Amino acid sequence: MPTDRRRAADVEDAEHFFDGSDLGRLAFRRVHALVTACGPCELRVAKTQVGWARRRGFAYLWRPGRWLRHPSAEVVLTIDLPRRDSSARFKEVVEPRPKLFVHHLELHDVADIDEQVERWLQEAFAAAG
Repeated sequence: MPTDRRRAADVEDAEHFFDGSDLGRLAFRRVHALVTACGPCELRVAKTQVGWARRRGFAYLWRPGRWLRHPSAEVVLTIDLPRRDSSARFKEVVEPRPKLFVHHLELHDVADIDEQVERWLQEAFAAAG
């Protein structure tokens, strides 16, 4: 993920990030509901992504079409886990540092944010604490 300055944001700021993307806005609402159900966390909006953090960031939504020439999805959900998950659903998994695995999940429909994704978000939330 590209890095840039982040700031605390409110839901309106985050929804504005997804202007022009109905899927992005719906995915944001769904992920935000799942993450905030886990407990308190900070919502952050940056130039490149919308994210959630506790002591550190743990989940991010971004629009690859803003950065890639030929994106294969309109929206990507990135989840940081303390382990590599072998699910074939992930487009890519990288380990930027020991015990931190960044998992990229392409979203093609809000239904892609299912119970399995909810469990990954709960795990990421707990690990970021």
